[in-house]
Amino acid sequence: MLIDFDKVTIADLHIHSRFSRACSSNIALENLVKWAKIKGINLLGTGDFTHPIWIKEIEEKLKEKSGLYYYEDFPFVITGEICLTYTQVKGRRVHLVVLVPNLKIAEKINSYLDTKGRRDYDGRPIFKISCEEFSRELRNISEEIEIIPAHIWTPWFGIFGSESGFDSLKEAFRNEFDNIHAIETGMSSDPSMNWRIKELENKSIVSFSDAHSFWPFRLGREATIFNKINSYQDLIKQIRENSFISTIETDPAYGKYHWDGHRLCHFSCSPEESKKLNNICPVCKKPLIIGVENRVETLASFPKGFKPKTSKPFFKLLPLHEIITLESGSTLESKKTWQTYNNLISFFNNEFNILFNVSKEDFLNKRIDDKLILLILKNREGKIKVKPGYDGEYGVALVEEKQVQLSF
Repeated sequence: MLIDFDKVTIADLHIHSRFSRACSSNIALENLVKWAKIKGINLLGTGDFTHPIWIKEIEEKLKEKSGLYYYEDFPFVITGEICLTYTQVKGRRVHLVVLVPNLKIAEKINSYLDTKGRRDYDGRPIFKISCEEFSRELRNISEEIEIIPAHIWTPWFGIFGSESGFDSLKEAFRNEFDNIHAIETGMSSDPSMNWRIKELENKSIVSFSDAHSFWPFRLGREATIFNKINSYQDLIKQIRENSFISTIETDPAYGKYHWDGHRLCHFSCSPEESKKLNNICPVCKKPLIIGVENRVETLASFPKGFKPKTSKPFFKLLPLHEIITLESGSTLESKKTWQTYNNLISFFNNEFNILFNVSKEDFLNKRIDDKLILLILKNREGKIKVKPGYDGEYGVALVEEKQVQLSF
């Protein structure tokens, strides 16, 4: 697929600010804009609208037009992530992405959250509210607020997570089920895995990065391709009607929780092997952390390969930095990697243009290394093999029978 950047909007709406835990202290609006343009993203979520300092910066530096908030010429949507921790039969821990139509509505949401707890200690605050109550109360504030369950399969904080999640979206949201229009795949799953869940048949499947840094190997590593967006209403309409174009995914095996395993035991295995082991780690003899692939098999209504009528194309792409490190053996942050990356950007405008559009002939005309060209083209076709990640460990790319650790 060739990307015409004048006709589409590539959006990454699940990101964080420097006020979220485990996030870069250099995340500022100007850095996000700079690197989004280098990546080829043309719409970002602000992230962390609940944090008092961050939302003040948003109010001071962004100018509103049609529900989009502009830093100079670059648009943002007001977004944030909320952690709900509560008891429903058992302990639940769920992350939700929230899209907000404007700052006035954001202020009303924050006023509601202030009745439930503190917002100032983390950009992704925790509240003892059920999914149903949270959805209902935000809908009472505005019908234009969109709630999207985040990285829905991750064991600890996904709606379907093996450790603290639910067995169905209906179980989580109860009477609010019909008001949830979309789910986020997360890095450990892709749309084809979610197609197998019957109750998701009429839900949109979107992808965003959950980036904790502004660097291009994190920002936009997963994204959604929309028809051109000029307003908040354009965005919400496409999500609710499932009328956007497609999603950009990493291979789900790269995700930190794709397979079952124990990080400290250096052990991982497929769902089939877990079944033979009765889900017990052969090293420490304790229960394995059940990964996303296994969890999908448990909850699936349809077999592998099932494709509903509402399905959309999606693209498995490794970020360009990762491709460069596979070719060179350098690290993501090395001077050599950055020199190659910057040269490619100077030749071909932005990263998504390189990953999607640039032809072999154009690469050769700029005297790009043959091995790097081959890897970029193999990546475009989803042909780079991956040893799956597990229990918090990212996946490992396999190139010419050599394993190369990836650092998302």
